[in-house]
Amino acid sequence: MAIDENTVRRIARLTRIAVSDDALAPMAQELNRILAWVAQLDEVDTDEVEPMTVAVALPRRADRAADAAPPEDLLANAPAAEDDFFVVPKVIE
Repeated sequence: MAIDENTVRRIARLTRIAVSDDALAPMAQELNRILAWVAQLDEVDTDEVEPMTVAVALPRRADRAADAAPPEDLLANAPAAEDDFFVVPKVIE
């Protein structure tokens, strides 16, 4: 997958990162180099390699219902709230 300047511009806009027009081409080249390096991992033969994880049961807490704090207290420091909910900007197109 090749990344061009338009793709970098779109990714920057979606992630809300300011990228100047002069930085688009070098960033596209750098991302393409990273993707090429990651693609090399597909060439590594891992058929004979054992997993390095150990199956350990993690401790779990009891799942108990409890009273929540009043909505006014929970939303006291929220930048924006509406009808007892946090208001967040839309990030999905």
